[in-house]
Amino acid sequence: MKPSPLLLYAGTYAAENANGVYLYHLDPVSGALTEVGRAQAGANPSFLTPHPDGRHLYAVNELTEFQGQPGGAVSALAVDPEAASLSPINQRASHGTLPCHLTIDRTAYWLLVANYGNGTLAVYPIEADGSLGPASDVIQHQGKGLDPQRQEGPHAHMVNVTPDNRFVLACDLGIDKLLTYQLDLEKGQLLPHAETVLPPGSGPRHLDFHPSGKYVYVINELSATLMAFTYDTEAGRLNELQTVPAFPDDYFGEKAGAEILVHPSGKFVYSTNRGQSNSLAGFAVDESTGRLTLVGHTSTLGRTPRSFVIDPNGRFLLVANQDSGSLVVFEINIQTGDLSYLSKVNVPAPTCLMFAPL
Repeated sequence: MKPSPLLLYAGTYAAENANGVYLYHLDPVSGALTEVGRAQAGANPSFLTPHPDGRHLYAVNELTEFQGQPGGAVSALAVDPEAASLSPINQRASHGTLPCHLTIDRTAYWLLVANYGNGTLAVYPIEADGSLGPASDVIQHQGKGLDPQRQEGPHAHMVNVTPDNRFVLACDLGIDKLLTYQLDLEKGQLLPHAETVLPPGSGPRHLDFHPSGKYVYVINELSATLMAFTYDTEAGRLNELQTVPAFPDDYFGEKAGAEILVHPSGKFVYSTNRGQSNSLAGFAVDESTGRLTLVGHTSTLGRTPRSFVIDPNGRFLLVANQDSGSLVVFEINIQTGDLSYLSKVNVPAPTCLMFAPL
């Protein structure tokens, strides 16, 4: 019996009344990608996160003004998986400008949002019908960094929940910090717990946990480096392990790290590199130490690879080339980590890829 296709969401930069979320089926055997739907999700639904129930989807609306007030928004959408369609439920102000990332805690009751523009985090309750209630907490980051253009103030770029759901880690590009909060599951509040200070000018953008929960990997946008940390589960603290360049040693063009993901097997880490390189970097993981060794660099066959995703079976990697308007599918050699090109489809200004839960 042939396995069912995987449902993939693509978020984009789009106008208010334009189709901003594209839906695809990925054949889990061949890697073939087929468009099955398009939907409106407000302006600039640039980052998405699916609810574990498979019936709801949430999107940031990356704006500087919402309903006449400074700030962006977050949208709740109902999903019909059979029809591959979305319908709006409600919207909330994001309590900050240019929201760029969101995630759901592991009880599936709280939605957390990172606002890049002014460096705030917001928490919302997810109601039984999938709608978002009023924000239960808003956190304002403070400080600035080395780069006067990019680090003139705080710029929260990602918020992520630890595997045990006790803590929340936030990457702040503007202040070169990874901030750790305790997550109050009763009140939906973030309680300051720890700070990890990175080298000046790093610009931490995104992070991902190793499947073992023992390691955390960070992509720094400004310094174009990857950093490996051990994670103390009980203490909720990070300890620096290693820093490696995301680009080849002989590359001297523009550099800008974007996304980082750990392969489901835990054997590899990948990152996207923007600038003239437009590449994916692959690293092998020493699972006894967490340290990284370069596998190689692969062209994304497009411009400005902002986001990528690995299918749950670990066979395929799909990358969104924002400025060339393409999604490119690669097959992963699960023994070596090498990538082989399979196919490409066109989509306007893709910025985020997410698989629906199985």
